[in-house]
Amino acid sequence: MADDETFEPHLGRMRSRGGKRVRTYLQRVLAASNLARGGAVTFGARRTGFTGSRYGRAAGVGRVLARRDRLAAFRQRRVVIKASIVKLAGKGVSAAAAHLRYLQRDGTTRDGQAGALYGADTDEADARNFRARGVDDRHQFRFIVSPEDGAEYEDLKQLTRRLMAQVEQDLGTKLDWVAVDHFNTGHPHTHIVVRGVDDRGKDLVIARDYLTTGMRERAAELVDLDLGPRSTDEIQARLRQEVEAERLTSIDRQLLRSAGEERTASAASRDAFDQSVRAGRLGKLARLGLAEPLGQGRYLLDANLEDTLRRMGERGDIVRTMQREFSARALVRSASDYAIYDPADDQARPLTGRIVVRGLADEHADRHYLIVDGLDGRSHYVAIGRGESTEALPANSIVRVEPVRPAARQADRTVAEVAAANGGIYDIDAHLRHDPTATQGFAEAHVRRLEALRRGGGAVERSPSGQWTIAANHVEHAEAYERRQLAARPVRVDLLSSGGLEALVEADAATWLDQDLASGRAKPTRDAGFGRDVADARRRRAQWLVDQDLAGRTPDGVSLRPGALETLRRRELLRVASEVAGEVGKPFVEAGTGDRFSGIYRRQVETVSGRYALIERAHDFSLVPWRPVLERQIGKEISGIMRGRDVSWTFGRQRSGPEI
Repeated sequence: MADDETFEPHLGRMRSRGGKRVRTYLQRVLAASNLARGGAVTFGARRTGFTGSRYGRAAGVGRVLARRDRLAAFRQRRVVIKASIVKLAGKGVSAAAAHLRYLQRDGTTRDGQAGALYGADTDEADARNFRARGVDDRHQFRFIVSPEDGAEYEDLKQLTRRLMAQVEQDLGTKLDWVAVDHFNTGHPHTHIVVRGVDDRGKDLVIARDYLTTGMRERAAELVDLDLGPRSTDEIQARLRQEVEAERLTSIDRQLLRSAGEERTASAASRDAFDQSVRAGRLGKLARLGLAEPLGQGRYLLDANLEDTLRRMGERGDIVRTMQREFSARALVRSASDYAIYDPADDQARPLTGRIVVRGLADEHADRHYLIVDGLDGRSHYVAIGRGESTEALPANSIVRVEPVRPAARQADRTVAEVAAANGGIYDIDAHLRHDPTATQGFAEAHVRRLEALRRGGGAVERSPSGQWTIAANHVEHAEAYERRQLAARPVRVDLLSSGGLEALVEADAATWLDQDLASGRAKPTRDAGFGRDVADARRRRAQWLVDQDLAGRTPDGVSLRPGALETLRRRELLRVASEVAGEVGKPFVEAGTGDRFSGIYRRQVETVSGRYALIERAHDFSLVPWRPVLERQIGKEISGIMRGRDVSWTFGRQRSGPEI
């Protein structure tokens, strides 16, 4: 109001003054508090970025346990708990059954026997009944509980039952669970599988804070009650051990925290013991080339110190794993004969060798490994990724291991080409217009590839009409997708022989020894381990081939006669076909190059020369070269065309289909 005669209204919310928002004292305190802890002023506005940390059962308990006094936890016995939530829809049910079978495998108890499932009230839980109760569950929880001092327990059952009773109390519901104890590693641990439902049959949702921290704290409390908190002498003894350790230690973490952005750490400390530990560790890091002395007890830490120490620790764990596996088999290997196969190395070459053992590197992530005795006489540790990515192979099998190089497929380039000519859109009709020689089934194979990319976050979008929106850099996205798959399958493992070398010397079949000889580029061997055995087998095999008039001696050694490999393959094929004919009660019809065939795929047939697919028809059957893609077609109608030692496959009854 300029004067008593003028009135100028200002529109706004009720009780607002001059259009400006007036906050109460409480509102200002809350906003300041939020800013102080790194947040933004959000009063009156809806928060975004939901984390789920406060959603689910035991959310309050989890927050309290996560924020309690860390000084007390310094003396607390440590317990590592790995938690995962597994969806049971689709293949999850069968995978859950396989997981339980794996947990009960041989060699996991103290005396090397099979693991035994137990529950809250029984020492002999029935895995089949547990699976039946959870057949309609949406998900299940899996925990691996590993107390640092688990070796001091004769039996982990009582600790597990007390822990699960405490978890039930925190969650406010009874749980349906089974567990099994494993003593086959340096750290005894327990696997616990919990159904994803509460005592009312509703979906069980557990707060994130409780899964990540709360359950671990509860387990540590119980171990403290059993063994007592760590004494000062125990803590100091552990720190002394860490001074010379070639891995990332708690001392390194303290040094990194105190170093700050300048990465300059000092040994100085008010506590004499702490100063001696820090000084000793900095000296060790300097000897490893990971710290540079600056004088007066100060050091410049390497920029990659943490990653380097982690890799060194992983290598140490691998060497100990190999030592343990060889010791369990009464085999002697020197430390210099241990090698780690690194498929990420651009110089990595195919590795041929004999499988010593297959093991589990990370039970929580389902990461497996092979130890392979190579032609170079060394024992190689090969990380093979997820267990399902590599078929089960018996010990003493001879295999070839090759790195998987991430690269876009020809199908990806074809999709990009079709989409570029169709305004960035791909569908089957556009593909057939673009390439009139393509079949319907061939185009459908490209759609399946797009589905895989979409599920893997490959930057492709599918519309309800069945059309796909393809980015201009589609090939680059496909390459990125293949790189992400490396964690699950970093190497390809091809079976060369499921039997030992001795069985190959006089095998009336085309062996991998013969294929090496035929190539004229037989891989060199070392006079040690598997290399020595292969060199001996090669000499004896060459003499057998000469005796069979399948090879002749030359000034350079022994060379196969023309057609010898095919002769050996056909001999074995006819012999095996005769045995299969007796099983199926039908005659064998051989498929030659260029022949078309069709029938129902029954199973694979293992031979020394390779694997064959048994294709059964109404009145006869054929054996044709097998490929892994066929395992999804067992019991189904398939057809194909023989192309030498390969087959162009067509799945289904239609005349045209996806050729593989």
